[in-house]
Amino acid sequence: MAYKKQYAVLALVGVCAASGAAWWYQNKPASGDVTPTAASAAPAAGAARAAAVEVAKVQTMTLVDETQAVGSLRSLQGVMMRPEVGGRVKQIFFSDGQRVRKGQVMVQFEDQLQVAQMAQAKAELSIAEANHKRNQELVTQNFISKRSLDESGAALEVARAKLSLADATLQRLKVLAPFDGITGLRQINVGDYLKDGADMVNIEDIDAVLLDFRLPERFQAKIRAGQKAQLTVDALPGRPFTAIVQAVDPLIEANGRSVGVRGCIDNRQQQLRPGMFARVNAVFGARENALVIPEEAIIPQGGRTFVVKVVAGDKPDTLVSERVPVKTGLRQPGKVEILEGLSVQDTVVTAGHQRLQKDGTAVRVVDLNQPAGGKPAGGPTQAGAPTASASSASAPAGPPSAAPPGKPGSALTGNKTGSPAGKAAVALTGPNPCLRGADAAR
Repeated sequence: MAYKKQYAVLALVGVCAASGAAWWYQNKPASGDVTPTAASAAPAAGAARAAAVEVAKVQTMTLVDETQAVGSLRSLQGVMMRPEVGGRVKQIFFSDGQRVRKGQVMVQFEDQLQVAQMAQAKAELSIAEANHKRNQELVTQNFISKRSLDESGAALEVARAKLSLADATLQRLKVLAPFDGITGLRQINVGDYLKDGADMVNIEDIDAVLLDFRLPERFQAKIRAGQKAQLTVDALPGRPFTAIVQAVDPLIEANGRSVGVRGCIDNRQQQLRPGMFARVNAVFGARENALVIPEEAIIPQGGRTFVVKVVAGDKPDTLVSERVPVKTGLRQPGKVEILEGLSVQDTVVTAGHQRLQKDGTAVRVVDLNQPAGGKPAGGPTQAGAPTASASSASAPAGPPSAAPPGKPGSALTGNKTGSPAGKAAVALTGPNPCLRGADAAR
């Protein structure tokens, strides 16, 4: 039994010795290569420790404080014409879509009875005037009493009132245009008997159109009369219009917590129509030279906002990370305004934040926009990487301007002779109808 244990121990020792010899043989350094390998190990280890990140420069641009809403268009003045008294239509003095002037007769009702009443009232007035004049002569001769003179004077006033009443009744049988405008589609014909209040035709003043839209209550302190709002309508794609804010409703709607806003659009070109749906871009103001960074650089944490800035390290040609708290402002698609915490041309990390857990971490800038075969990112050229990235990002902006002039939707189409933009300079002459509407409202 002891003999078998001795052989087992010897076999175990032999296996261990053979394994150790095999490991040493496979990993032994080659002759003459020990010093170069050791010398190159330090840079390789340093490169492996540097975190690869993408960066962007802090830029300046003009930011517009604005918000989007939807609204509808209304006529500057619009009314449905209805008769004050019932009657039969005798004549119609307008056609569909015709421009009419203020005070123009549009519809005449049958007035034979009223004309007869007018003639009767004139005759009664003539008799009353003659009787009163005769009584004035008789009272001076003491042939009648003063009471008779007073009665004839009262009869004269009654006759004059009857004449005025007959004339007013006769005039109400003529329907007049209340303002300058364009008629709609008539709903009556000659010979129709209409009751008082029946619809006849609508009149719309569309030399200017009103824009009604609503904004959330948080904007009620920003919006005010005189500001501009840009809008587009689905019926006229690619044609922007400008509205001037005329009034802001002092009442906040309790259901939607929104405030009503009314603007006016100069429509002397007659392109817009009441009832159109509008997409509104309300402009509150603009900020020149605002500092902006890509929104990917923002790190929200614990109710605060941070960015990771890339700064020069203690050693030459090295870059390290530094977490900086910032205060943000306006936002645009892909861009965030920085109010505090950064300066122009600072470099911030846009990708790779998870590798930077503490300040002072070595970073290696990776430029994804660099063409193949170019210089590798990092090393002495790392400081220039953000500038190259910013210039390459702006490069794609060139091709759209090179589009053929005749291509629909290109930027050059609106500048062609005969385009709507070219006609506007000729058509928009004279006083602004929006100002005329404001004066009429006052």
